[in-house]
Amino acid sequence: AFSYTVSHDLRTPLSSIDGFSQALLEDYAATLDARGRDYLQRICEATQRMADLIDALLDLSHVTGGELVREAVDVSALARAMAADLQRCEPTRQAEFVIADGHVAHGDARLLGIVLENLFSNAWKFTAKQPRARIEFGSLRQHEGSRIFFVRDNGVGFDMASADKLFRAFQRLHGRTEYPGTGVGLATVQRIIQRHGGRIWAEGAVGQGTTFYFTL
Repeated sequence: AFSYTVSHDLRTPLSSIDGFSQALLEDYAATLDARGRDYLQRICEATQRMADLIDALLDLSHVTGGELVREAVDVSALARAMAADLQRCEPTRQAEFVIADGHVAHGDARLLGIVLENLFSNAWKFTAKQPRARIEFGSLRQHEGSRIFFVRDNGVGFDMASADKLFRAFQRLHGRTEYPGTGVGLATVQRIIQRHGGRIWAEGAVGQGTTFYFTL
């Protein structure tokens, strides 16, 4: 039922948004100024990202017991792409991104993209009230040589007593009106990490930011 809803009930209106946006760009480009064309282009790009996310979620639900498509993935490049997308969406925000270079992981590139998109979007959302947001991506080396990746922010943080709720679908630690969202992003991230044989956890404190750690 979930797969049917995602593939039909969500994909149909998404296709309409993309189709009408493309039609506006093609048929009315001459009557739009540069900002209007840029807005429409962003809509098209966003609908494509959402379509990719739908495909990834469907694939994940269909191959729960199957093998992932593993390859060398430049996760530093993925992180930089996420940072650039966020800054383009809200260019007036004062934000600093610190992305460590040269990090390569072995995993499914599309699903790891979803992981970083969710973690970066989460950090962006919960640093919205900071005069200057700081979002960092990097890694720590474990004793056996493997790496722990992390995404850290200086946002609102959370009470560690509620940490067990973070990765439960539809569980929210902050008010919906203050910080909008569906409540499924972190649950999706955890499922993808577990499919890679890794784990994810978070540390934080109220008013002192949050760090998400994950292994693959």
